Amino acid sequence: MMPPKRRTQGDLDSPWKEALDLFLAPFLDLFYPAIHAGIDWRRGYQSLDKELQQVDARIGRRLADKLFKVWRKSGEEAWLLIHIEVQGRKELAFAERMFVYSYRIYDRYHKPVMSLAILCDENPDWKPDSFGYDLWGSSVSFRFLVVKLLDLRSDEAALERNPNVFAPIVLAQLKAIETRRSPTARG
Repeated sequence: MMPPKRRTQGDLDSPWKEALDLFLAPFLDLFYPAIHAGIDWRRGYQSLDKELQQVDARIGRRLADKLFKVWRKSGEEAWLLIHIEVQGRKELAFAERMFVYSYRIYDRYHKPVMSLAILCDENPDWKPDSFGYDLWGSSVSFRFLVVKLLDLRSDEAALERNPNVFAPIVLAQLKAIETRRSPTARG
């Protein structure tokens, strides 16, 4: 018998990316309700995959997941960079990578970017939400919004009752985290 094929990062990210394309509004409603409430959903939204690929080409492939154009209820255009970090370990350069994507998108397209991250790792102490540096009085400070799936474990019963299409995805990811070392227990 052959050993099971090891899943690549792309395999792990793909279900999230596909779900985001179809269900951006429910995603934001579940994870970032204040942002969801500020968007004019009657105008729809647009995936900016080509724009994100051009940024990737300039800085090397780095797996930011999705870039969307939405319209605020005030009528202004807004861009959302959504990054799903599915890997099972903390990444020291994650916050810096979020910063690099944000400023590269701004530099290329002159659009303010709202950066969001969903962390699917199993380390409860790793929750980066900022990047910055200070040198001789000159400084850069960048903050982004983070949801840590592990923080939702205490709400599993509520997630099971939640009709949001992203609730089962979260439950499946939590089960994968819980059974990472024992995949046969996933049943």
